Amino acid sequence: MGIKGRTAFTGGQIIAALLGAGLIASIGATPAIAGPLADAARLAEEKAAAGDVVDAYETIRDAFGTFAMTLPFMVSKAVFVTQKPRAYGAYAARPEPVFRPGEPLITYVELIGLNWKPNSDGLEEANFSVDFEISKPGGKVLASQKSFGEFTFTSLVRNQEIFTHLTLDITGAEPGDYLLKYTVNDLVGKRFTSFEQAFTVQ
Repeated sequence: MGIKGRTAFTGGQIIAALLGAGLIASIGATPAIAGPLADAARLAEEKAAAGDVVDAYETIRDAFGTFAMTLPFMVSKAVFVTQKPRAYGAYAARPEPVFRPGEPLITYVELIGLNWKPNSDGLEEANFSVDFEISKPGGKVLASQKSFGEFTFTSLVRNQEIFTHLTLDITGAEPGDYLLKYTVNDLVGKRFTSFEQAFTVQ
């Protein structure tokens, strides 16, 4: 089986104002759960009430960026798609995981808990790599590659709407059932997470 890889990565800012609204609504009723996120939401509410909407938004966004790095590193969504996604959440899911011989496998992936670090330019930086493995349902590995893709993303803020699309060229694959396994490695947080996708060539 001849397999080639192509990857792409981008990200965007989380709509933190929605998160902040939910947190603010719950603070008064449940003071026992107060913590950094609740404190940030309270501060953001004060800034918004004073008319400083931009600073209120940034307060919530930055607090959520810090909180997200304490979460387990995981893939929250992984679906085969019909074409390259246009943006975070803007993709067309493939109805069935059935492909024609030579048709590329395109997977849309969303990540949670990716770690960031400041770099020498004063920007925030995230870095991850992706491995893949294709096997038959019985477990026989047909193809694999470490660091199939490696990505460094820099930004002024720790973006949380993180997604990528992964493309595999399976030219030469015979008709039948297969299992695709991707492993995403957070190179900053020294963590990894894996997910599998069954597919059929016919």
